[in-house]
Amino acid sequence: MTQHTILIVEDDNNQRTLYEEEMSEEGYRVLTAADGREALRVVEKHHPDLVVLDVNMPVMDGLDTLSQMLELNSKMPVVINTAYASYKDSFTSWSADAYVVKSSDLSELKQTVKRLLENKAPFAA
Repeated sequence: MTQHTILIVEDDNNQRTLYEEEMSEEGYRVLTAADGREALRVVEKHHPDLVVLDVNMPVMDGLDTLSQMLELNSKMPVVINTAYASYKDSFTSWSADAYVVKSSDLSELKQTVKRLLENKAPFAA
């Protein structure tokens, strides 16, 4: 079975580290980015299987990042992971495959990532 690569885009260093550790324990190869611009560079270079994307970030917010990521790869699943449920109503956030409100319990995020990767068609070059 192929190990899936996921990209965690989170500007808070502690949260980014926590997500990286938790997702690594789930068996994923984890890449990280601290802002939208860095995330776009990682997507172009490494072509992750899925992205977990924060919204409220400096430099480039998550919704702008989402739009540009989908221009690079419209088939790549993206999970918006934010503390703010209000972004769910944003037209741009509808492009994401899932929307998870941040919680100290990461089980919903882990289940969402697993479900999306199980349903993802294999990447064809």
